[in-house]
Amino acid sequence: MNDRLTRIRENEKISHTAAYTNEKLYDKTSWLQKPIKTVLDILPLFHAYTELHVLDLGCGIGRNSICIAETYQNINCTIDCVDLLEIALEKLKQNAKEYGVSENISEILKPIEEYEIRSNFYDLIMAVSALEHIDSEKSFVRKLTEIRNGVRENGIVCLVINSNVRETNAATKEIMEPQFEVNLPTERLQLLLEDTFSGWRVLKTSVTAQEYDIPRDKIISHLDTNVVTYVAQRDAHKNPISNK
Repeated sequence: MNDRLTRIRENEKISHTAAYTNEKLYDKTSWLQKPIKTVLDILPLFHAYTELHVLDLGCGIGRNSICIAETYQNINCTIDCVDLLEIALEKLKQNAKEYGVSENISEILKPIEEYEIRSNFYDLIMAVSALEHIDSEKSFVRKLTEIRNGVRENGIVCLVINSNVRETNAATKEIMEPQFEVNLPTERLQLLLEDTFSGWRVLKTSVTAQEYDIPRDKIISHLDTNVVTYVAQRDAHKNPISNK
């Protein structure tokens, strides 16, 4: 692992550990109070399924996976949850037990770039604020192809990716190196997604500007980013979700 990658992952570990330690899943006062809206929007698309296989890359403590497991607990629903942080998977395991979905959840401790996605297997592959933390742009492009190949007929990909990230020291306003392994220009990322999933039915595509503060070692960083959301379905014949 090179120095830059080591530094970025140490900083991400600090910020995520702080977030996961101080926040409780689905607490009304937490940023983890519910799954992201896009995941909630696509959930009804699986209501006719008798089995559901999901892959959650960069799963965290289960913000999205726990809800899916609860919703489809009465069918054969399996969710493979991948994360490189031990604290995330420890919290995920606790949350799965608390919500009674332990049998539906598999915790996998591994960097996303090292996790080999099973071909033509998943009904849903999601990665929410995760793929930008793959170790390199080359690995990122390769993983997009793996994601495409991992989805079976009528399956869905749900990707939320930060792009064009800018970071400044919140106190001094000094420009900092963005602490993201992959930081693509927004338009280039969109073209990569369109090319990778060419021929698929696009259910949602959007770019949203966001900014927030995040702990970085001994300082607070102010982060500006364009969040790209991309949802597409292979050989789809179902109604798309709203772009709003």
